[in-house]
Amino acid sequence: MKHVVFLSFMVLVAAVQAADPKPQIAPTQANVSYGPDARNVLDFWKAPGDGPRPLLVYIHGGGWTGGDKKRDTSAYQPFLDKGISCAAINYRLSGDHPLPAPVHDAARAIQFLRTKAAEWNIDTKHIALTGGSAGACTSMWLLLHDDLADPKSADPVLRESTRVCAAAVQAGQTSIDPKVIEGWLGPNVLKHRMINMAVGEATMEDALKNYDKHHDLYVEFSPYNHVDKQDPPLLMTYGGDMTLPSKDAGHGIHHPVYGVKLKEKSDSVGHECHLLIPGTSKSDKYASANEFLFAKLLAKD
Repeated sequence: MKHVVFLSFMVLVAAVQAADPKPQIAPTQANVSYGPDARNVLDFWKAPGDGPRPLLVYIHGGGWTGGDKKRDTSAYQPFLDKGISCAAINYRLSGDHPLPAPVHDAARAIQFLRTKAAEWNIDTKHIALTGGSAGACTSMWLLLHDDLADPKSADPVLRESTRVCAAAVQAGQTSIDPKVIEGWLGPNVLKHRMINMAVGEATMEDALKNYDKHHDLYVEFSPYNHVDKQDPPLLMTYGGDMTLPSKDAGHGIHHPVYGVKLKEKSDSVGHECHLLIPGTSKSDKYASANEFLFAKLLAKD
């Protein structure tokens, strides 16, 4: 009887917890336009503290085909508590705007945030990125790519730097080149629409048929191709299922081997890169993404 009562109590506790979600944090600035498209909007949470505050920017996932900046904002609370401001961005989606639009929008958002440094109290030397899946891919691309700033641009936003100080990402694609990732992961990864829609093709068959046409885009927007020793530090986390070939489209597009491949390249060129895969890879320095981000964003340099 006591066992039944205990189980009933636990069910009641679980129900109460489910009905009482963590309180959400209203942004200091909501749906601020950073570009000409309706999806070029961002939210900003201003952290307390003396002097310019570091900034963490969240880039949502969704295969570049969907998703939104809305998330459980309680994830920002540990950063705000340490005096780190936060931002979350929307960007154009590949169904209507294939590459480079989704990634270049994210770059512009970083540049726009720099134009707000004085008004929003942002420390432009300490801006870091985070996100999962396609948001991770975009974050890694921005982290590893050369600066896109154009000092001669008539647009003052585009004169700003796209460089950041660090990125901590989850289940990100380090290559989107179908001929590369099929070799890494097997044919199931090519069943995911992210790969063909990224270049404006309705099917993977069409993307492969027109591969030569899209080759340069696939090369350019694969973070793996941009790693060098001078790049800022990166931490990647993945699930622990290392099964090869990948089991299905979802497993393939988020496979830990993406991280393994980039970590191998980073190590070969002397780039600081940390890889967390349960049972397979750990960092000697950081146990979690938040620990890594706190260290990089609060560094005195």
